[in-house]
Amino acid sequence: MEKYIITTGKSIELAISNALAELRMDREEVSVEVLENARSGFLGIGASPAKVKVTYQVPDPAPVAPAAPAAPAEPAPALSAASRKPKKMAPKLEKPLEMPKPAPRREAPKAEAPKQPRPEPKKQAPRREAPKAQAEPRHYPPVEPGSQEERVETFLKGLLERMDSDAVPHAWRAEDTIKVELTGSDLGALIGRRGETLDAIQHLANYALNHDTSKRTRVSVDAENYRGKREESLQRLARKMAAKVVKYKKNLTLEPMNAYERHVIHATLQDFPNVTTYSTGTEPNRRVIVAYVKEEQ
Repeated sequence: MEKYIITTGKSIELAISNALAELRMDREEVSVEVLENARSGFLGIGASPAKVKVTYQVPDPAPVAPAAPAAPAEPAPALSAASRKPKKMAPKLEKPLEMPKPAPRREAPKAEAPKQPRPEPKKQAPRREAPKAQAEPRHYPPVEPGSQEERVETFLKGLLERMDSDAVPHAWRAEDTIKVELTGSDLGALIGRRGETLDAIQHLANYALNHDTSKRTRVSVDAENYRGKREESLQRLARKMAAKVVKYKKNLTLEPMNAYERHVIHATLQDFPNVTTYSTGTEPNRRVIVAYVKEEQ
């Protein structure tokens, strides 16, 4: 009995090899008919593989023997008259039998504890807050015409106008120093970061007053009591650093400070035990060093 398969490949030989591999036969056991040759096309367009028809022989199937006739089925036994009578069913109960329910158990009444009256919450009198003391505006005496205080005020008024600030300077003399207080709104911009802007204003005021005189008069410019708050902060910093120096017996260097702030550090620690201070570096990066001093035995 003949059978065939059709296979393809890039060439006729490859198509035949594919058929032989699929059939697991040798070349001598089959006959080949070429159906189509392989075409390469133009630049790969229109290409088609080779196609072959491979015919091979297989053994004829064995004849099937006819099946034996089935034995006739035996007739079912006839039922007797007694077995054909319907069975009597038990009568259905209209209602299911109910079991008598046990009588509910009576519990002895619990003795209730006498209720005690709740104490009424005490009404607290409304807390009166003490009225906050409002700082009274400070009155500054007028400066004398032609005095150094007037020169400082005049210079600072012109400087603040050029800085687009509505702050007002008030100058007065305290011993050998002319103190100036700036009043008004938005004074934070005049103070600046760590008082840098306020220090610059103070430096310009000192230069304007002392540049043409041989005797120097110090000018101290302040706003919102920044100088006093800064001095207290520097004193706390100095004592804290001195305690660390004594504990670890190691010198510490502080951040750059101006001459006045360095003076505050030196004055605060001049009597601190086992500690001495000195300045190093050049302006504006001059710093204070807090150094450890060994105890003399």
